[in-house]
Amino acid sequence: MQRENDIGFAVRRLSNAIKRDVEKNRADLGIVIPKGISGWVIRYLYDNADRDVFQRDFEENFSIRPSTASRMLKAMEKKGFIERVSVENDARLKKIVLTERAIENHKLILADIKRREALLRRGISDSEITVFFETMQKLTANLEEQND
Repeated sequence: MQRENDIGFAVRRLSNAIKRDVEKNRADLGIVIPKGISGWVIRYLYDNADRDVFQRDFEENFSIRPSTASRMLKAMEKKGFIERVSVENDARLKKIVLTERAIENHKLILADIKRREALLRRGISDSEITVFFETMQKLTANLEEQND
């Protein structure tokens, strides 16, 4: 079998190309990508900006222990991505909010994702995209079935 026809090799090449594009544009745009779960936390806060979010929300949403949530949020606060703000009716309770730096950074990331997605889809029909996702689901199911 030629490597070009090896599914794993093809997926790896695509993944590497995407990673290189992410890294290049991150540097060009001055985007800071937080490590680990921090990126997911920023996305969660961004998507829930219309409501108060507390540490317990992270514990529940990300299935993490209070000590893990506390450590992660302290690190994000130290790096300037979040702030803990007292709630009006209970000064002991602190809601978690994104800093302006985190919001602007996240907007740059979203724009970069949109740009990359358009680039990846260029010249590919909707029906081809549908077949691609159906095939990816089958490939994933094959591996998950094997590893159960």
